Amino acid sequence: MTGSPSESGGISGTRSLRPLVGVLTAMAMSLTGTRISVVALPWFVLVTTGSAGRTGLVAFCEMAPYVLVKVFTGPLVDRTGPRAVSWTTDLASATAAAAIPVLHVLDVLSFPLLLGLVALIGAARGPGDLAKEVMVPEAAERGRVPLERATGLSGVIERLASTVGMAAGGSLVALLGPLPALAVNAGCFALGSVVIRVALPRGTERSAYDAPGSAEETEPGYWQRFGEGFAFLRGEPLLLTAIVMIGITNLLDAAFTSVLAPVWARDSGNGPTAIGLMGGVMGAGGVAGSLIAAVVAHRLPRRLVVLGGFLLAGAPRFLVLASGAPLWGVLAVFAVSGFGAGFVNPVMGAVLVERVPRRMLGRVNALGDSLAWAGIPLGGLLVGAAVTATGLVPMLLTCGVVYFLTTNLTGLRPEWREMDRARAAPDDYPAAPSGPSRSRAA
Repeated sequence: MTGSPSESGGISGTRSLRPLVGVLTAMAMSLTGTRISVVALPWFVLVTTGSAGRTGLVAFCEMAPYVLVKVFTGPLVDRTGPRAVSWTTDLASATAAAAIPVLHVLDVLSFPLLLGLVALIGAARGPGDLAKEVMVPEAAERGRVPLERATGLSGVIERLASTVGMAAGGSLVALLGPLPALAVNAGCFALGSVVIRVALPRGTERSAYDAPGSAEETEPGYWQRFGEGFAFLRGEPLLLTAIVMIGITNLLDAAFTSVLAPVWARDSGNGPTAIGLMGGVMGAGGVAGSLIAAVVAHRLPRRLVVLGGFLLAGAPRFLVLASGAPLWGVLAVFAVSGFGAGFVNPVMGAVLVERVPRRMLGRVNALGDSLAWAGIPLGGLLVGAAVTATGLVPMLLTCGVVYFLTTNLTGLRPEWREMDRARAAPDDYPAAPSGPSRSRAA
């Protein structure tokens, strides 16, 4: 790390919005590419193999490395700073994603090789996503942008990227096939890497140990930093409960995205366009919900807002597909579900802003996100096998009921009452804008 904060555009120097714009742009590019892949990759596997089980296996091979690598990356991001991690991992994701259509055209893409490339994408995406999350508060400070506004913009970017990415993925797959869509996914990651490399000059981000007031502290080793993250989470019953709940809902959401929705689209005759439309209207509803939440959510009971959001965002999506409703009815339900989901992350983010110290941002985010996402690799794998054995409709109904019970029973636990009581983060630095209980669906 070279240069003082004032030399590198820090909060004590000249105001610059360039870092924040760069981080948000890179987030938009990588998230858009990921959402395109959410449509294109399962459809590619489903139409080339005809197997729901293999489709679930591909999802497992992407998300298992995502979770495992991310959990061990947090201390490294805290120590080295996230800029280099972000652009290098996005470049690795772009390379692996581009290799899939190229090797398929050359007729050398075996199924085991596909699994290996997908695993590489997942292993690179985990640290890349974490690095961008960590850069948001630093970039906000350097632009003298209120942290709440920066995190709100980050949430809106995520919703817009989901809307555009899912709609673009469905359209590309329907018009050109899954391979061109996967090529576009690779291009999005490559652009995100370039943006971070160019828009964020060296010194834009700082290590947690370069933060003001840390000069006299002895720098801990990797495993000590790792242990500090676990110790912090053990002392936060509310966060642990949220992680467990969202871990279950994320498993169900992953099963829905990677297996249930593609199989439904194939069996109903609606095709990949319907997948894109569902994701698009849900993302648009999420944008509306996020914007309204930014204005009024702080005036409402947090626990009620979160549970209400999950009530709308969860079970209805599974049940409407099981009901055999026409596409217009499915889209209407997904729009309402997206609206409810838009309220979840802003409120959970506000709770975490009060609890997670900046100096532990990387490791706590990494540990919490990895634990909350631990079920995602199993979602497609388990439900893909179950669909093959029992059929689509029974699994849609089962997942919908489990989603409903999980979110509502969690809300009855006593520690969730703390959600409505603000508490300052125990540190000298501003707290994290996002954290371990981030919901994948929301």
